[in-house]
Amino acid sequence: MAQRVTAWVGWVWFAAFAILVSGLFNVISGAVAVFSPKTVVSWTPDGIAVVDVSTWGWVHLALGVLLLFVGFALFSGAGWARVFAIVLVILNLLAQFVSLPITPWWSLIAIVLDFFILWALTVHGDEVARANR
Repeated sequence: MAQRVTAWVGWVWFAAFAILVSGLFNVISGAVAVFSPKTVVSWTPDGIAVVDVSTWGWVHLALGVLLLFVGFALFSGAGWARVFAIVLVILNLLAQFVSLPITPWWSLIAIVLDFFILWALTVHGDEVARANR
């Protein structure tokens, strides 16, 4: 018995588009951090933390390129793209938590967006393959 595609498949299209936007912003912020190498000094209760922004920029740049790749692949409905997207979004979520002291507002927005993406891909991701048949 074939399962029908519901309107919830729109959440997966939203997730694919949001991954593209997140990947683009990661590429931009990563490139800015890489090409303007600076360090950020953060005051913590335990002392001073010095963060090399250019090194962390390479992480955001590479993650952004991978997110762009998987975002486009999600539109095809490939099962591997959904699994790869879930892994990359979790990595992006962790990267945004680490970036929280440096860019708090953008990191919070990206964290909330990543949770919506994860929800859409895990709950309704299989409908994309059925929609593309």
